[in-house]
Amino acid sequence: MTEPETTAAIEEMLQDYFDVLYTQNMDLFDRVFHPSAVLYSAQDGAVVVRPREEYRELMRARRSPEQNRAPRNDVVLAIDTLSPEMAMAKVRLRLNDNIMVDYLNLLLVEAHWMIVAKLYHREETVLDVR
Repeated sequence: MTEPETTAAIEEMLQDYFDVLYTQNMDLFDRVFHPSAVLYSAQDGAVVVRPREEYRELMRARRSPEQNRAPRNDVVLAIDTLSPEMAMAKVRLRLNDNIMVDYLNLLLVEAHWMIVAKLYHREETVLDVR
């Protein structure tokens, strides 16, 4: 796969990632997140580590941004390819009233890019008058 083809494939997977977070489509979730993926954040000075399945259940239990009719604002800020099978992406997105910045570690698994680790940070909260 050439560099432009790799970048295009990663961008396609990132669109699926944005769609997962907006719609909470669990079939798409399973395509985007590797079964052994782990998610990390720091909240109020404490490190939070969530295995993929825990995160999946949290998503299933809450209303999606789509159900809340929340606006979308998805942006790919950077893609850095380490090798033909490994990459990192930095993205910013709106998740309901939160602006999130995520660092996503990606692996090419059976010709499909998947998230194996996610670091995420709430950059700001936006309160819209709707």
